[in-house]
Amino acid sequence: MIEVCVLGPVEVRATEPGATGGYQQQAVLAMLVAAGGRVVPADRIVDQVWGGEPPASATATLQAYISRLRRLLEPDRAPRTAPQILVSEAAGYALRLPAEQVDAWRFERDVARSPTCRRRRR
Repeated sequence: MIEVCVLGPVEVRATEPGATGGYQQQAVLAMLVAAGGRVVPADRIVDQVWGGEPPASATATLQAYISRLRRLLEPDRAPRTAPQILVSEAAGYALRLPAEQVDAWRFERDVARSPTCRRRRR
């Protein structure tokens, strides 16, 4: 089972922790986690990762980051088959995992379920 961890060191865990690359590639993964499964437009990722001043190669570099993350998230996926976890949609990317497999999503779910949180919302 794959687990994505962003609360602490950014890592992808399968049978052993996977190297998530440099800080920019980790930032891409963190943005996808922060989106909670929604599509993040590629141009927004580029703006955030490069601070509004992307190099001419930013789109190609982002595609390389996505490719590396896909290999980490789906190590057994056959070449040229559609990814199931880090998907391309609507000119962007989305992370498709159950909440149990993403530490930040699990945390949000557990807080929302806590009796203290429910009492305060009323």
